[in-house]
Amino acid sequence: MPIPATTTGSRPLPTPRRPAAAHRVAVLAYPGMSVFETGIVTEVFGLARPEFDVDWYDLVLCAEQPGPLPVVGGASLHTPYGLAELAAARTVIVPGVADVTADPSPELVTALRQAHRRGARIMSICSGAFALAGAGLLDGRRATTHWRYAELLARRYPRVEVDPDVLYLDDGDLLTSAGSAAGLDLCLHVIRGDHGAAIANAVARRLVIPPHRDGGQAQFVEAPVPTDPDDDRIAGSIDWALAHLGEPLTVAQLAAQAHMSSRTYLRHFARATGTSPIRWLIDQRIRASLAMLEETDLAVEQVARAVGFDTPVTYRHHFGRSMLTSPTAYRRAFRTGAGQRA
Repeated sequence: MPIPATTTGSRPLPTPRRPAAAHRVAVLAYPGMSVFETGIVTEVFGLARPEFDVDWYDLVLCAEQPGPLPVVGGASLHTPYGLAELAAARTVIVPGVADVTADPSPELVTALRQAHRRGARIMSICSGAFALAGAGLLDGRRATTHWRYAELLARRYPRVEVDPDVLYLDDGDLLTSAGSAAGLDLCLHVIRGDHGAAIANAVARRLVIPPHRDGGQAQFVEAPVPTDPDDDRIAGSIDWALAHLGEPLTVAQLAAQAHMSSRTYLRHFARATGTSPIRWLIDQRIRASLAMLEETDLAVEQVARAVGFDTPVTYRHHFGRSMLTSPTAYRRAFRTGAGQRA
């Protein structure tokens, strides 16, 4: 399946940014929102992390009108922070909008544009891309949103290059993601860039989620996962492959683990995962190499061999296609972030 493990759009991989003390993250709250939308951001940026020897984030919830806001379920959320605090934050997150068919208010547009002019990092989750697009921030830029809204976003804002087939996109100062769960992937991507892989992985473990999903991964697989006995055999072959990534692997070997012919295995694997075994292996090997690039001094050639690529040339080719950068450039960017953790 088709960060990127990070998709960075058409721009270079961003240089990791370590937040200074009191790096303020402002999240837009709005009437009728789901608490899950704010909960995603709160869990990642809002909880204190004294176990990490880094300056963490200062999270505030902001609303167009400070005070009580009704949320899904009949409860209310109260915040004293308004759009002035949103415009002044270093990172601004819009986790959704109340109505994807309505324009953002002039006041919100002004606040988002002010934050952008100041150099803030601005992120959207799910339908939040409509607010960024309505403020004109996504004109001429690549962006994504939940697949069910992608066509509407492209129709309402034709100057935005909408990509409905990715989990998230990092276009430097503007970052957009698909549905709510993809917002978690984007938030972890940001943590990885700010503080390095070790801390991002630790946060993911606390959340009991995978530490890294490809930003360029499809939002959903068209074919439903079958519920027949072959599922367990495919899953077993996948587990075996993950334990042997550093070895030469063939479709015939994987099929043998599943007790299927190669032809049958290819059909069942594609139905269960939405991709081919070889494409899946390449993606898993690229993903496995990221921690080595970030956390070890192994040469690129050694990393390539360790994760099962035949040659460094093959590794660099597939890494470039997946990550839109080279292994060396990726290491330079993210080792810089990790080195700042001391």
